[in-house]
Amino acid sequence: MKSPLLSLPGAVPAEGVDEGVAAHYGDLFREQRALANGTGFVDLSHRGVLTVSGEDRLSWLHLLLTQHVSDLPAGEATEALILSANGHIEHALYLVDDGTTVWAHVEPGTREALVAYLESMKFFYRVEVADRTDEFAVVYLPAGSIAEVPEGVVVRETPYGRDLFLPRADLESFAASHGPAAGLLAHEALRVEHHRPRLGFETDHRTIPHELGWIGTAVHLQKGCYRGQETVARVQNLGKPPRRLVFLHLDGSDVHLPAPGTELRLADEGPDGRKIGFVTSSVRHHELGPVALALVKRNVPIDAALLAGDTAAAQEVVVEP
Repeated sequence: MKSPLLSLPGAVPAEGVDEGVAAHYGDLFREQRALANGTGFVDLSHRGVLTVSGEDRLSWLHLLLTQHVSDLPAGEATEALILSANGHIEHALYLVDDGTTVWAHVEPGTREALVAYLESMKFFYRVEVADRTDEFAVVYLPAGSIAEVPEGVVVRETPYGRDLFLPRADLESFAASHGPAAGLLAHEALRVEHHRPRLGFETDHRTIPHELGWIGTAVHLQKGCYRGQETVARVQNLGKPPRRLVFLHLDGSDVHLPAPGTELRLADEGPDGRKIGFVTSSVRHHELGPVALALVKRNVPIDAALLAGDTAAAQEVVVEP
């Protein structure tokens, strides 16, 4: 779904899974600094928007999600995962309940499969699941923003900023009164800075929540049964995950960032050494320079210098070995 804000001056379209919104509007670092200072907004209208309404919405979602939501207070933001039977991450949902309806935004390209799964699990529960992507767009206001939220708009407030579920028809008027617009690359740079995993970027077909630090923020360890809980409990109580998320400071003299999927090796083994992980997200940050998130094998020494392809990288611990 192509955003009308791609018509704003300087807009350069994003590519890949984020196609449909602007990657930037001509000045990546200015846009990052604006967000860091609590000004501007980011168009995230390519993300999927779902609602769950009905008397049983919270108790029903509690049975399906990794998060404790049966008593979720109205207006309180949370995030949750849906796992496979083997505990691998399949979906990530960013939620808020407005008192009558649960609103969630999800990664682009995942909403149809998620809606189908939720519909298949309704059984006798009094719930209604709806795909509202055609009607509502997600807009992000950064932490510290004093921008006024239009009346009646559902807001999901987090330590990192506010997610607005804005009527899609109001996108252009919102942009005119709440600028300047910042592109998705600026939003991604702040996400990577804060070590926040993203489904489809930090995850692959075998990722479990412990590897990414999603225990606690998206996975509640003292709640009832849900699909994949056995794996979560076993790893939490008896073992360690096979991989761990790290933050990488990359050699700033390289012109090109190592792309997601770039293999990681120990620097002392050289570019032909054994593979010990891979880059998941890489960005140019306005203060930190080129940085990345990556998954490495759990037993990689935390002080080991790494190579991301041919680029030197120093790691910072995100998930403890």
